[in-house]
Amino acid sequence: MSEASDIRLVLDVGKTNVKIHVFDRHLASVESRSLKNSVIEEWPYPHVDVEAIWTWTMGVLRDLSDRYRISAIAVAAHGATAALVDRNLGGDGLAMPILDYEWSGLDSANGYDDVRPDFSETLSPDLPAGLNLGRQLYWQQLTYPEQFDAADAVLLYPQYWAYRLTGNLVSELTSLGCHTDLWCPSRREYSSLVERRGWRSLFPPMASAWEVVGPVAESVADRSGLAGDCRVHAGIHDSNASFLRYRQINPAGEFCVVSTGTWVVCMSAGSSEVAMDESRDMLGNVDVFGETVPCIRFMGGREYAEICARCSASPNDMSSEADVERLISDGCYALPDFSGGSGPFGGRPPEIRGPVSNGAALASLYCALMIDHCLDLLLSSGDIIIDGSFTQDPLLCGLLAQLRGDQAVFVSNDTAGTARGAAQLTDWPQSEAVTLTRCEATTVSGLDGYRSRWRDLASERS
Repeated sequence: MSEASDIRLVLDVGKTNVKIHVFDRHLASVESRSLKNSVIEEWPYPHVDVEAIWTWTMGVLRDLSDRYRISAIAVAAHGATAALVDRNLGGDGLAMPILDYEWSGLDSANGYDDVRPDFSETLSPDLPAGLNLGRQLYWQQLTYPEQFDAADAVLLYPQYWAYRLTGNLVSELTSLGCHTDLWCPSRREYSSLVERRGWRSLFPPMASAWEVVGPVAESVADRSGLAGDCRVHAGIHDSNASFLRYRQINPAGEFCVVSTGTWVVCMSAGSSEVAMDESRDMLGNVDVFGETVPCIRFMGGREYAEICARCSASPNDMSSEADVERLISDGCYALPDFSGGSGPFGGRPPEIRGPVSNGAALASLYCALMIDHCLDLLLSSGDIIIDGSFTQDPLLCGLLAQLRGDQAVFVSNDTAGTARGAAQLTDWPQSEAVTLTRCEATTVSGLDGYRSRWRDLASERS
C-alpha cells in the first residue's frame, strides 16, 4: 500500500453508468473507474444486474485497497428505484429483483391511480412506467404477494448499496422524496399511500445522508481488502448531491442548479413563488435537510443522443454558432418528446422538421431551448449553474446564456459534481469551494424568434 491515506470513495450508481470516484482528504479527485450499467431483460420483469455491479465494485475496491488507505465510502444513486430486502436470504438480500423503472409493463398496475395521493400532498407528478416508485411497489405487491410479504424492508437505492456494504438498514430523505408518491414534504412524513397499503413497517429508521450507517461488514472487508474500520455513510439521491454543494456555500441565496446527465434536473433554491404544474413534469424534491426544492426535469442526455441518432450524427461531432444559424435559417426544428413520456412536453410525438445540416448542433440547440423553457416555468431569476455532462458542450452552454439574457449562467469546472457532492457527506458539515466559470453568450442571429416559434410548435402538437 502507498502512503496515501484518509482516502474517500463514492460509489455513483447512475442509470447509464456506475462509477467509483477516489478523493483525497481535501476532496480533490484522484482517479475514477466506470462500468456500463445494464438491465437484465428476463423473468420476472426487466431488472437491475445487481450481481454485475457488486462483482465489479468488489474488484475495484480490492485494487484500490492495495494502493490507498480508504477511510470512508458514500453512495449516490439515481431515483425511482428501491430494493425489497429479506435479510434472512444472505447474498444480495433481495426478496425480488430490483425493477427497472423504464419498464412499460407497470401500465398494468390496475387500480393504482385510485390509491395514489394527490399531487398537492406529495408533489410527485403522475409519471410514466415506473418513475413513481409507489407504482412499482403496488404492482409487485399485487402480482407477487408471496415474495412481497417475505420482504422485511424497502430500501431506497443508495441505502441498498449501503446495506450491501455494512449489513445495516436505514432510510433517507432525498431518494424518498424524489417523485415516489411515498413522502409528504409539508408534513415531513410518509404519505397516505404508505399508510393505506400497510408499508410503513417496511421502511427502516431515518438517517441523515451524512450519518454513518456502520463500518463495512467483515465479509466485505475480506473480499474487498478494505480496512474493517472503513465507515459507510447513508448516501444520497444523485441530483441532490449536485444541489448540495451549492446549497452549502450559498445557504440563503436564490439560484438554480441544472444537473445534467441522463436526466436534466433544474433545481431552484430560494424561490417560494413557484406554482408547480404536475402536467409539465414539475415536482418537489426534498434536500438533505428535508426542505422542498422546486424542480422540473427532462431526459436531456437521452434525448440528445436520440436526436443525434435520428440525424445519423455522433454526439461527439463538432458544431458551431454558424451551424446553429444555418439550422435557424433553414427552419429546422427538433420537437419534443424524444424520451417516451418525460419532461414538460412529455407524451407528444417526437418530430424533426426541416433539413438537418448538423445533428449535433440541433441536439445542443434543442437541449438549450428545453432548459430555457424549464427555467421560465421555475420563475428562475438568480444565477444559473450548469453541473454535469453538459458542461462539456460549450455551444449548448453559450446558447443558454444568450437565451437567458441578463441572467448569469455559470458552468462548474468539476466534471464529477455529483460524486463530489456525495463525498462531502464523509466530512460533514465541511464544504468545499466550487470553481465556476461564467458562460460567454453566443451571438446567434434570429435565436429569439426561433425560440418563440419552437415553443409554439412544441405546445400545439398532441
